[in-house]
Amino acid sequence: MQSLNGSWRFRLSPALRAAPDDGWQTRAVDDWDAIDVPAHWNLQGFGAPAYSNVQMPFPVDPPHPPDANPIGDYRLDFDAPADVVAHPRQLLRFDGIESAAEVWLNGALLGTTRGSRLTHEFDVTDVLVPTANRLAVRVAQFSDATYIENQDMWWLPGIFRDVALLARPAAAVDDVQLVADFDPATGEGTLSVRVRATGAARVLVPELGIDAPADERIPAGEVEPWTAETPRLYDVVVRTADETVSMRAGFRRVEVRDAQLLVNGAPIMLRGVNRHEHHPERGRVFDAADARADLLLMKRHHINAVRTSHYPPHPDTLDLFDELGFWVIDECDLESHGFEHVGWSGNPSADPRWRDAYLDRMRRTVHRDKNHPSVIMWSLGNEAHEGANLEAMSRWVKGFDPTRLVHYEGDRGSRYVDVYSRMYASHAEVREIGQETVDALPYDADADTVRRASLPFLQCEFAHAMGTGPGGLEEYWDLFERYPRIAGGFVWEWVEQAIAVTGDDGVRRLRYGGDFGEAVHDGNYVIDGLVSADREPRPGLLHYAAVIAPVRIDVAGDRTGVRIENRWDFLRLEGQVALTWERRVDGRVLASGELAVPACGPRLRAEVALPHEARVSIEAAVADVVTVTAVGVGAQPWADAGHVLGAGQSVVHAVAVAPAPSADASSARPACEIDAVTGELTRIGSLPLRGPSVGLWRAPTDNDLDVADDELDLPPVATRWRDIGMDRMVPRLQQLSPESGGTRVRVRTGAPITGLAVDADLLWTPVGERAVRLDAVFDPVGRWPHAWARLGLDLVIEAAPAGVRMAGLGPMPSYPDMRAAARFGWYDLGPADLVVDDVFPQESGSRRGVVDATVLTARGGLRVRTLSEPFALTVSPFSRAAIAAARHGWELEADGRTHVSVDLAQSGVGTATCGPGILPRHRLTARPLSISLLLEQVDADAAEEPDEPA
Repeated sequence: MQSLNGSWRFRLSPALRAAPDDGWQTRAVDDWDAIDVPAHWNLQGFGAPAYSNVQMPFPVDPPHPPDANPIGDYRLDFDAPADVVAHPRQLLRFDGIESAAEVWLNGALLGTTRGSRLTHEFDVTDVLVPTANRLAVRVAQFSDATYIENQDMWWLPGIFRDVALLARPAAAVDDVQLVADFDPATGEGTLSVRVRATGAARVLVPELGIDAPADERIPAGEVEPWTAETPRLYDVVVRTADETVSMRAGFRRVEVRDAQLLVNGAPIMLRGVNRHEHHPERGRVFDAADARADLLLMKRHHINAVRTSHYPPHPDTLDLFDELGFWVIDECDLESHGFEHVGWSGNPSADPRWRDAYLDRMRRTVHRDKNHPSVIMWSLGNEAHEGANLEAMSRWVKGFDPTRLVHYEGDRGSRYVDVYSRMYASHAEVREIGQETVDALPYDADADTVRRASLPFLQCEFAHAMGTGPGGLEEYWDLFERYPRIAGGFVWEWVEQAIAVTGDDGVRRLRYGGDFGEAVHDGNYVIDGLVSADREPRPGLLHYAAVIAPVRIDVAGDRTGVRIENRWDFLRLEGQVALTWERRVDGRVLASGELAVPACGPRLRAEVALPHEARVSIEAAVADVVTVTAVGVGAQPWADAGHVLGAGQSVVHAVAVAPAPSADASSARPACEIDAVTGELTRIGSLPLRGPSVGLWRAPTDNDLDVADDELDLPPVATRWRDIGMDRMVPRLQQLSPESGGTRVRVRTGAPITGLAVDADLLWTPVGERAVRLDAVFDPVGRWPHAWARLGLDLVIEAAPAGVRMAGLGPMPSYPDMRAAARFGWYDLGPADLVVDDVFPQESGSRRGVVDATVLTARGGLRVRTLSEPFALTVSPFSRAAIAAARHGWELEADGRTHVSVDLAQSGVGTATCGPGILPRHRLTARPLSISLLLEQVDADAAEEPDEPA
């Protein structure tokens, strides 16, 4: 093989009619620009990228592309190596060209391409010469194929995958289909290897002692099966007189039985993500090290399944899936979602003129990836509605490869698929679907209903990781675990597809749809990943990892024992896991040790006793916490030994002891100063601040700004908040008077135009010269038509934030319906940890379950302790108004102050950008609430630190 990657010559024309017909295929083009191959030309300085989701960037007028259709002409002059030319045949291979191309070599037209994410090969045996070859490729950004390649991603044209020249010998191995079956009843494997070759071929598996002719069913004896948990691979060699092909086989069997998805006879759970190929500078150009790092990061967060949305990935990615262990739904490069805007009129899925194009894409997907054990399902494509062409694809797949299942979410009747797949079904509907195989079907059920009920159910997309979210993951996963029919699901999506641009000022900025002057775009809808474009885990990933953790741990309330749940599908706990326990009282470790790991098979539970030291009564000032953690005992390719596989806690909060008020407040400097006009504090001790004001609103998240699937008749919650003025509440001081050695302040905070309000009754009682107790009671006024975003006390410290030391749930942000990973501990957060650096600014940074926190600034600290219930703490260098007004993270400028919110209660975040909104149990309906706090000025360097990092 000779790689033809590298620097090519390039020119760009605005349209096909404007592209010169000047003999460019053969003449010298030294005056052209240079461009990298593989690359996208609009990320190489030629034009600009554009993003749209469902919307087509030109009229839906199939099969015609628009006149304004950028055309890229590529040229490469090269010599062919002697060892390539010496063979009887040569092939020219392109692994990916978007969207369509014409290819010439030495003036001869080799052919055209369709299928941007599929491989194209041309026989150049009679055209290639030893020296001075001229390869010319004309690429159109849009083509007839664009109508069935309308996936949710950037429009990025060009030769973006590898180009290579292949030598083919006389006795060549032209194709291999390898089927490694595993019989779970006997533990034995069978190898079937069909070879298309010039001459006889043999199959060798040295480790199993196999040396046999091809095209026979070869008994392999006892083998170790391949699973995503145990990705055991065997080296297989296919050999002819002139060529040796090395492959890796994994023995496994995929089937459906009793409405369950089985591999090797055991049910499996897909803990999945949808994965686009994306890099902020390179776009969809493959890099082996980056792809491996991506999958290792997934494995560290317990993800075991990938849907290759919405096209086959670079072929080398499949090798990584095999090696590292992933269940893969390999999706065909097909989506006609743009026809939704014309009521699916003229949709190619139902048009017989497109049948061959559909079948061609499916065949090439399967043939390219058919020998990978990680692939357990073929997906016909995504969001292409219905039609006979999809059914034809399914029939061909089932005939060619009956060893795998067929997936397509759009077949709601499940007539030609092997799994019932849905997107964003609500929690209630998932419960009904799970129950469908438990209850008897109605006697008059139609054939589609009967067939669908016999199939396993999965959600190929079930939560949308856009902005602060997704919420509701735990509630989904509880349903997935409860019903045997449910085989799991996939979060949309893995990576935020931001494009990075470095400006003339040298600053790198992340951009989204509309930032490149697109007339048609879908804004920041492309910023919806569990990791940032630079692969920084978002809080949603951390919580998802906790939800799908392979070991679930519940510590008994009396601390006598621990329930351990093994959620692996094949592995036993013993030999894989070590159990540790630790007891912290007020941040200090008092006792710790290891627990005996019980014998516990996959999908089973066991009980473990805790030692006496874990439950002896100890008086705590803040909290007494026992944490039990499961860690891996051995190193894995993705993690060192000690990698956390699950954790559970028992937290006993101390009984709050109210401090005594100042003995003689008149003889000392008052602990706080209250503005007689507004009723707000102006300082605590010597720390200048303003507040608290009553806050019901938050800077809207992406989910707040979208219409939820379960509330299609209502506007987004952010609109509801704005319509009733929750974002611009007006306070009115009702009372300010001395009382019981302190000061009582009554404030009504009302929404403009309406009569809606919240009455706050605040009793401030000095405790020494630098602390003050607050007893606060809140009552809603009027009939609030919508839930609140939160109910909190908002303060502003006149100094920039320097960090937070806290005892509460952390260290990552959490919300009522996004909390699974947050553990109680004593945490030291730096300034960069306080809020999430979102591409699209929005509410972030809440820490729940806080009982004691010190907000650090350059002018000292403010310590806030609860004397009643835990609170949620948000500390930010930005005001909520500034966050809500900004459209990019780099537009936000800190105002030099510290914005602090102590929330008594909060609303959840939901997943309304795609899917259901906030579950009713996580909505904050207007209701009376109260809290008691101690606020104290402390010196920043005097704030108590834990003995060791938590």
